Amino acid sequence: MKPIQTYSVVPKLPRNLKPLWDLAFNFWFSWNDKVEALFSRIDARRWRESDGNPVAFINAMSQQELTDLSNDQLFLDRLGETHADLMSYLGKTASAIDFKAREAGQPVVAYFSFEFGIAPSLPIYSGGLGILAGDHLKSASDLNLPLVGIGLCYQQGYFRQYLTPDAWQNERYPVYDFEQMPLTLVADEQGHPVQFALDYQGQGVTVQLWKAAVGRVALYLMDTNIAENPPEYRQLTTRLYGGDLEMRLKQEILLGIGGVKALAALGLTPSVIHMNEGHSAFAGLERIRVFMKHKGLPLEAAMELTASSCVFTTHTPVPAGNDRFPPDLMQRFFEPYARDMGLAFKVFLALGREDPRDDAEPFCMTVLALRLSRFNNGVSKLHGEVSRKMWERVWPQFPLEDVPIGAVTNGVHQPTWVADEMALLYDRFLGGNWREDPDCERVWRNAETIPDAELWRTHERLRERLVGFVRQRLRDELIARGARHKDIEAADDVLDPQALTIGFARRFATYKRANLLLRDKDRLLRLINDAGRPVQFIFAGKAHPRDNEGKRLIQELVQLCRSPECRNKMVFLPDYDMESAAYMVQGCDVWLNTPRVPLEACGTSGMKAMANGVLHVSTLDGWWAEAYRRDNSLGWAIGQGEIYDDPEHQDFVESQTLHTLLETDIVPEFYERGHGGLPRNWIRRMKRALFALGPVFNAHRMVEDYARMAYIPASENFRTLSAEGFAKARELAEWRMEMMTRWGGTAVRAVQAREAAGRLFVGEAVDVVCEVDLNGIAPEHVSVEIYAGPLDQDGSFTARKAKVMEPAGNTSDGWLRYAGMLKPGEPGRFGFTIRMLPRHPNLLDPRSLGLIRWA
Repeated sequence: MKPIQTYSVVPKLPRNLKPLWDLAFNFWFSWNDKVEALFSRIDARRWRESDGNPVAFINAMSQQELTDLSNDQLFLDRLGETHADLMSYLGKTASAIDFKAREAGQPVVAYFSFEFGIAPSLPIYSGGLGILAGDHLKSASDLNLPLVGIGLCYQQGYFRQYLTPDAWQNERYPVYDFEQMPLTLVADEQGHPVQFALDYQGQGVTVQLWKAAVGRVALYLMDTNIAENPPEYRQLTTRLYGGDLEMRLKQEILLGIGGVKALAALGLTPSVIHMNEGHSAFAGLERIRVFMKHKGLPLEAAMELTASSCVFTTHTPVPAGNDRFPPDLMQRFFEPYARDMGLAFKVFLALGREDPRDDAEPFCMTVLALRLSRFNNGVSKLHGEVSRKMWERVWPQFPLEDVPIGAVTNGVHQPTWVADEMALLYDRFLGGNWREDPDCERVWRNAETIPDAELWRTHERLRERLVGFVRQRLRDELIARGARHKDIEAADDVLDPQALTIGFARRFATYKRANLLLRDKDRLLRLINDAGRPVQFIFAGKAHPRDNEGKRLIQELVQLCRSPECRNKMVFLPDYDMESAAYMVQGCDVWLNTPRVPLEACGTSGMKAMANGVLHVSTLDGWWAEAYRRDNSLGWAIGQGEIYDDPEHQDFVESQTLHTLLETDIVPEFYERGHGGLPRNWIRRMKRALFALGPVFNAHRMVEDYARMAYIPASENFRTLSAEGFAKARELAEWRMEMMTRWGGTAVRAVQAREAAGRLFVGEAVDVVCEVDLNGIAPEHVSVEIYAGPLDQDGSFTARKAKVMEPAGNTSDGWLRYAGMLKPGEPGRFGFTIRMLPRHPNLLDPRSLGLIRWA
């Protein structure tokens, strides 16, 4: 028997408590400790049990409790102050980033992501990608950037981890009630849900939208779990990264194509699309289709307009991590779609292939995103280099260094991740600007003024709090497993609140090497059983449900942690999530990261730890490759960034290096205590790291980099190309077609430079001339350049600089002569060649066409 009608029953708040709803339905609470303190003041135990979900917390209150609270004048005063802070924050109109000719009330940027880590009370994230996306939205809110988020609303989210008695990871999937979360079902003026239809192989699927307010930024989440949809399509938004390959394709259709439709249903017209990882690449396709169908643009013009205003960020440094779909699966879902765009299906598939001529190659989402964006980047400088090497086949004519993939190094939203106790210390000595302007060096320079004793005592309290949290988590896990009373009581004795505490928490992929320390168990046991200088480890993380190798790593580690010699000094913290991450990055003394170089894209957990004064130890991979100082003044490196041919040998060498580093440097320095029992050298490192790294590795700097390097130029280009009935877009498309047609007939000949018997002096000018045949292309549409730089022993460029040559008349047979000059800047082997690229005032990056002519 089912009801014929349902209602959502919520508490009736007295009028003077109505501001609680505003606080509860804006994720501003996730980075504002005043809100958490306010709810905790009502009932601290219930607040903890609600997992920090203010909506569920309020809904659990009885009417009598609400009435009593409405008569508590002290609470009402605190409520009024906190609500006023929120209203003041939301009411600010000034922005740190200026977008010219922005349409009032409209976002400029739409940020697409498969997952978002905003707060534990919105569990639609799995790990670093989602947390990064959440931090991106929060900093965009703080900076008042006109941005909107687009994602999926997963009813079961990512799995919750639990361990069997033999330490094997199992997964459970709680079902979440969106009406008990800080989400609002989007409705029109008549109160009807805003919905749109999406086509899957001729099957219409209805999609509704939920809104999460993230400060000043709106995050819209798509949901197909509604009664009118067929059961198999209701499952689309059940689990993050769940199901088979077909389910993944359907979800990515929903995110990309559905996301563009969602923006239209909401009446939002952003000029820039930011695709966070390849999952959302279909957004570019749908944008092209919309420009063709609704604006009357030909395919080439629609593609240029789309690519010129799309930003793509790749996060995956290994080929296997990029989604690829077999051609037959793509055909089932996209053949009519390609036909609707006027594309032969073979041509359509070529958009997602590294080699467009290989009919057997799977369709790759990353390749599609690269082809449909003029702004491509990795998430650290090293990852940018790795990405260029991974995807050089997409631009086969270009040297590796010139592949058009740049880098914007990730950052973290410091107000979210810095502990309340540490934040109060920063407020006193750095000033409130560390929250508002965290990328200002002048602000973080004041870290030097924090008294050693205050910084250390604050840090020690955070370590004690972490130990208490771990003990409680272990008790809860043991109780859930039905463990013996004796074992449950023993959980209260694990870890020492005064001992050197090293944290390792990340996804248990094999390349992250969670077991690196375990390769020499004798040295590990000597380390943790040193009574004079105790060392303890806290591990956490999940393996993908289908990653049995990762699960075996967890099992091996947990079994060691449970052994008699390690039981109280090594702990595996189950069910790693945002809450446990916060305790760990705030309370550990050392943050350990051990990926095989160069397989870590960035590693933002280390940035979160650094912002709390936790010192970093890592291989020189991801962000640490650019943050580390060779004098070890900010933290320590495992090796020098070497890349080995033999992974097994690499693991052995770096395991020994890590143990030696711990034994000879880290442990002695931690326990080297001066007057007052303070580790002065250790504290000096903490301050140096805050001063040197705090203003750089934060999400405000990251978002401002995206705005300066991608959002603003993409927005301006969109405005230029779409003006006057998209005249410039049509012109650019016609020009591109001409380039594609004529470029094969261009040539460069007769390159000459002054003879100098093969020797030059540093700074000595060399005049260079050449002749080019443009095959009918106007001279203003090409750039002829001297491509020069130092050479290695193989004669390859180790660095290069391009200098534009100028026209210098015609030859008797109609070729154009160009002239230029180069000056070697340093001694050593030096060389040059000539290259020619297409040029157009509306082409942001000439490499994007893949056309180049070398001498």
